[in-house]
Amino acid sequence: MVKIKIICAGRIKEKYYSEAAAEYLKRLSRFARVEIAEVKEEPLPPNPSAAQVSGALAAEGERIAKEAGDGYVCLAIEGEKLSSEAFAAKIAAARDRGGDIVFVIGGSQGIDAAVKRRAAARVSFSDMTFPHSFARIMLLEQLYRAFMIDSGGKYHK
Repeated sequence: MVKIKIICAGRIKEKYYSEAAAEYLKRLSRFARVEIAEVKEEPLPPNPSAAQVSGALAAEGERIAKEAGDGYVCLAIEGEKLSSEAFAAKIAAARDRGGDIVFVIGGSQGIDAAVKRRAAARVSFSDMTFPHSFARIMLLEQLYRAFMIDSGGKYHK
């Protein structure tokens, strides 16, 4: 069974996002072992300066790098946009190659440029900006959809 690791800057604070994540983790358990690794999101004052944001992203980036290792996929707005079928094909190919599949999701201020540069791939779900907690749910849902597409399940229409 494939292992998927999702590294997230910050925690989910909203109960409804936690419940959605738990539901998709339960659904995914028949296809993969999914681990969520939360790294501390750097605190910032209200209305932070660009330098404060940059410093916070760098600190978060160091924590992410320790968890991620090499060969991870970074969720980033400027990443490759894929259809669900294309995403499913990439997940199936990664599974067939063996080894873990690792995703990185930045925090509320985004993700450090160095983390993006070191990524093996960057994927975007949209040109729109989403809360990082919601991005986690979107990734879990798309992973579940990918496995259902690959298995010929009826979830994907």
